[in-house]
Amino acid sequence: MIAFRLRRIIVLGVRSLALHKLRSVLTALGIIFGVSSVISMLSIGEGANYEAQQEIKKLGSHNIILRSVKVSGKTGSDTEQTDVVAYGLTWKDYERIRETIHTATVLVPMRVVPEDSRFGRQSMEVRIVGTEPEYLKLGNVKLASGRGRFIVPDDVTRIRPVAVLGAHVARSLFPTQDPLYQQLRLGEFYFKVVGVLDETGAATGTGGSQGEDRNRDVYVPLVTMNKRFGEMTVRVVSGTRSMEKVELHQIIVSLESDEERVVAPTAKSLRHTLARYHNEEDYEVMVPLELLQQKERTKRIFNIVLGSIAAISLLVGGIGIMNIMLASITERTREIGIRRALGAKRRDIVTQFLVETVVLSTLGGFFGIALGVAIPYVVEATSGMKTIVTLYSLVLSFGISAAVGVIFGLYPASRAAAMDPIEALRRE
Repeated sequence: MIAFRLRRIIVLGVRSLALHKLRSVLTALGIIFGVSSVISMLSIGEGANYEAQQEIKKLGSHNIILRSVKVSGKTGSDTEQTDVVAYGLTWKDYERIRETIHTATVLVPMRVVPEDSRFGRQSMEVRIVGTEPEYLKLGNVKLASGRGRFIVPDDVTRIRPVAVLGAHVARSLFPTQDPLYQQLRLGEFYFKVVGVLDETGAATGTGGSQGEDRNRDVYVPLVTMNKRFGEMTVRVVSGTRSMEKVELHQIIVSLESDEERVVAPTAKSLRHTLARYHNEEDYEVMVPLELLQQKERTKRIFNIVLGSIAAISLLVGGIGIMNIMLASITERTREIGIRRALGAKRRDIVTQFLVETVVLSTLGGFFGIALGVAIPYVVEATSGMKTIVTLYSLVLSFGISAAVGVIFGLYPASRAAAMDPIEALRRE
């Protein structure tokens, strides 16, 4: 009996909405756009956060990256030939870390020198990255399929002039030829190309300066770089020559574990060791695990902000539903009076109007989900921006839309149920 009455009330509510199709659709639009905005904004935010996290993960959560940083105010000019700017990490730092940091399993030193490269008539400015064979694993680079090899221990032992090209360098200098085993000119010296790397992203702190394109790098053995180019870097900018001496631009410290109990104390020890032997803070300690944790905190704040902004649309939609239902009560006063006169109880009237608001909000929620799922795919297809639609955003937005129907329908429903049947029948 109760189930029959409830089903009959639901049918009545749906029929009442169907009598005013355009008004019902326009009322539901607020919910539709609110739900779709919640889903699309959260998916775009999730996609942006995912890409940022992937770039950080490329550095390796078990790695700690030490970088040389030029102290502000240090200059070297042509007017003073002896004025050489010396800063950053040194080989002594490298030896200290190797001897004192027992959680470190591998240390990869790096040095970067900007130079002109040339092959035939093609030329471009590149960054020559002097490093060791272990960089292939720790630096998040990989060889293109069938395109030679990376630096090997024998190259280091024999101080061979071999080079491994970044993807952009290979395309630019060898547009019509296979670069493998060709003689490439770097500055005043010739190097034999032994490998080509696959296209890669500009992961911060690996291969050159922060955020630069690693596809423009040329990798050579570090001992060969020091032998050919020396330890001094001479830069000429707008006719002004400056000289810098940086023994190591970067050291990648690979740890035995990526657990926080290992990474955090090791990072602290590294900072303490470097601070002890450097008069100025001409270095930077980058801990990818800390960056990931910080990104997770930023993600939570970002999602709260985006969700709050999008939820305002749902609030506006709920106010629209309440407004329409209050207007509907005024129009249907006589109907309410007749139903009460025929024996309908107050809870029947409340249920009828609640059903109408819930139907409006849930239908709006379903259409909003469909639109909210479609928008991120359109954004990704047109702009190339990564978007991720999560189950959490779907459940959250639909749950809010259903709650909006109940919350904003309670007042109109209770107001309709509170009407005096006699007064309602008298109204024209």
